[in-house]
Amino acid sequence: MKILQLCKKFPYPPKDGESIAVTYLSKAMAEQGCEITLLSLNTSKHFIDLEALPSSFNHYNQVHTVQLDNSVNRWDAFKNLFSRKSYHISRFESDAFTSKLVEILSNNTFDIVQMETLYLAPYMDTIRKHSNALVVMRAHNVEHEIWERLQQNITFLPKKYYLKYLTSKLKRFEVDTLEAYDFLVPISEVDLMKFRKMGYTNGARAIPIGLDLEGYEPTPINIYRPLSMGFIGSLDWMPNLEGLKWFLDRIWPTMTNTFNDLELHIAGRHAPEDLLNASKGNLVVHGEVECAKDFLNQHQIMVVPLLSGSGMRAKIIEAMALGRIVITTSLGLEGIPAQDGVEVFVADSVDEFVRILSDLHYEPQILADMSVAARDFVNRNYCHHNLARDLAQTLIDYQKKHGKTPSISAPVSNLS
Repeated sequence: MKILQLCKKFPYPPKDGESIAVTYLSKAMAEQGCEITLLSLNTSKHFIDLEALPSSFNHYNQVHTVQLDNSVNRWDAFKNLFSRKSYHISRFESDAFTSKLVEILSNNTFDIVQMETLYLAPYMDTIRKHSNALVVMRAHNVEHEIWERLQQNITFLPKKYYLKYLTSKLKRFEVDTLEAYDFLVPISEVDLMKFRKMGYTNGARAIPIGLDLEGYEPTPINIYRPLSMGFIGSLDWMPNLEGLKWFLDRIWPTMTNTFNDLELHIAGRHAPEDLLNASKGNLVVHGEVECAKDFLNQHQIMVVPLLSGSGMRAKIIEAMALGRIVITTSLGLEGIPAQDGVEVFVADSVDEFVRILSDLHYEPQILADMSVAARDFVNRNYCHHNLARDLAQTLIDYQKKHGKTPSISAPVSNLS
C-alpha cells in the first residue's frame, strides 16, 4: 500500500510514547512492503534538526516537514476563551502545513492517509478535497479524557475551571470529528470501547504500541543487591509530573523510612528546577538521560505512578521488554492486559506499595520470576512486526470490502 502519514511532531527520537508508537509501527509497515511518505510538523517544543537524523532512519519513501511555533501564547489562550474552537487543537493548525499537504496529495496517489492523533483532524477537509484515499485516524489516546482526569485532581479553583472549560471544547471537537474517519485505530481495546460509546460506527481495530524487540536486551536481574527503583518519562507532560509529585509526597517518605537502603532514580527531559534540586540521600534526579534502555536496565524496579492520562504507557512495555519489575497504579496499567502479581504489580496506596516492596525484599526470587514473565508477556503481545502485519492486512481487507484495490503487489503474509 501507499500510505501518507501525518504527524503533529517529528517522530524521532523514539523516547516518548507517541514517537515510539509512530516509529516502530511505521518501520514494520515499511518492512511489510508498504511505501510510506511522512508529512510532519516540526514544532518549536520538539524541534528536530533533520540533518542530524541517523542513517538508520530510512524507512520512509519521502520525508516532508513544516516548522511550527506551537508554544503556549497567553494572548492567544485568552482570545480563545471567546471562541468555540479548541485551543488544544488550534495550536497545531498551520496554513503552511495545509499548503504542503495539498502539494503532496496533488502530485501523488495514496491508498491510505493516516493521521497520528486527533491533532491532525483539522486537515480532514483538505484530505477529502484532494484525495480519494482511505482516511485512517490512529488514536493514541482518548484525548479529552487526559484533561478530564487532570482537572479532577486540581484543587486550585481558577485553574480547575479554566482546564474544565478547555476540556469541554476539546471533547466536543473529538466527538464531532469521529464519524469523519473511514477507519479508526485506537491504541487499546479499552479505548476502542470508549470511542464506540462516544458514537463511532465505522471500521476499527485496536493496535497497541509495538516494539522492535531485538533492540531490547535485558540485563539479568540481580536479586541479591539492594532494591533500586527507577522512574523515567517526559517531565513536561502534565500526567507524568502530577503522578511523580504524588509519589514523592505521599508514597516515597514511608517507603524510604521502611526500607533504608531503597534507592529511587528519576530521569526525564524538561524536568522543572525544583525537581532537579531535589536529589538527596537515596533520591537521585538525573534529568534527561542519553539512553532510556540503559537507565531502565540499571534498576530492578520501574515505578509508573499515574493518576491521569489515557491510551497506554509505552514505558511500561519497554520496561517489561527489558525484564524490569513494573509497579504502577490501576490507571497506569489501563489498556495493558497484564496480570497483577504475575507480570506486573498494581499499587494505588502507601500500604500497597509497602506490601509489594516487602515481598520483593524478603522473597527476592519473585524478582527473577516476574522478570521472565514480563518479558514473555511483551514478546507475545507487542512485537511490532506482528502488529504491523495485522494492521496492514486489516486495512487491505477493509479497502477491498469497500471496492478499493490497494497498490500492493503481493499478499501481506508473503512479504518479508
